[in-house]
Parts: sequence; structure tokens; C-alpha cells
Amino acid sequence: MLKRLFDIVFSIMLIILFAPVLIIVSLLILAAMGRPVIFLQDRPGYKEKVFGIYKFRTMTNETDVNGELLPDSQRLHGLGKFIRSTSLDELPQLFNVLKGEMSFVGPRPLLVEYLPLYNERQKIRHDVKPGITGWAQVNGRNAISWEQKFEHDIWYAEHQSFLLDMKILWMTMIKLFKRSGISSASSVTMEKFEGNK
Repeated sequence: MLKRLFDIVFSIMLIILFAPVLIIVSLLILAAMGRPVIFLQDRPGYKEKVFGIYKFRTMTNETDVNGELLPDSQRLHGLGKFIRSTSLDELPQLFNVLKGEMSFVGPRPLLVEYLPLYNERQKIRHDVKPGITGWAQVNGRNAISWEQKFEHDIWYAEHQSFLLDMKILWMTMIKLFKRSGISSASSVTMEKFEGNK
């Protein structure tokens, strides 16, 4: 109850506070990459219920001669890199939090296509609401392996508390200033999860 109240009050406050930033980033994306400004994608949430996550678009729609999208690294240009490195792309998720689909703190919502690939232990990450930030994000983000990330998510699901959430939010602020762990060692984001070997 306290967690949900915090999510509602804090999301409203931040939406009002960051309204100018939301407008400016939207206009910059519109000018540099065109429409759409918001990237909407289905993600599994609490108890694997699917919802649409909001993010600022950071990649162009550039294709090769066959009409296939170019690799992420080639579609992520200057503005997109800046938006990601500063985590501005996550700001629209404040509306997901306000709607109750996400929380400020929880395991990051991954792709729907990953659902059949989880083992029973890894499914524990869906016993709590997904979050904008989480224990895995403050302990490596995209710079750690999938196995490490899942273990952090499971640990959080099994130890969740309001005090832990406050600690994670504080650690997140430090990470944002340092801009660490944004990319993996071999990708501009995170390698695709291929399932358990």
C-alpha cells in the first residue's frame, strides 16, 4: 500500500517537474528522427500480464537494400545516444507508473518473447511489479550477464521492502550521474536472451 501511494504521488510530482524536459525531448526527436516520438512496446508485467511500455524513441528506422532494419548500432545516432546515456528515454515510463502497470523500483520488464525461455526460478521476477529501476540496474545494468541480472531480480522479489526501494532509488541517482553500465561489452544495449543453456 505504501509502495503504491509513493508511486502515485512521486510520479505525478515528477511528471509536473519534468514536463518541460518531456516537451523539449519530444521536439528534438521529432526534428531529428520524425514520428513516432514515443516507442510503445508490449512487455510482461506483474504475474506476466502484458502491458504497453512507453519510452522515448532513440533509433531511426533506417533499412538496408532489402528493406530490413539496420543493426541497432547503426540506427543509434548522436541524439539517441545522448538520450540513452542520460536515461531520458525512460521518462515516459512515469505514466506507466501512474497507471499502476509499473513501479519506480522492480525488475526491468523484458521482451514478451522471453517468457517461454525462463526456468521456474527466473519466473520469480514476475512476482513483483516491474520497475523503472531495480536491484539489477544499480548492480551492473547492461554490463552484467543475463544470469547475474536474473539473480539480482530474484533477490529483489524475495526481499522487497519500502526501505530497500529507497536505497535502490538513491543508488540509481548516483548511477545516473556516473552514466555507468548503460551498454554491454559487445552491444549498444544488451544482447538478446537466448534462454538457459
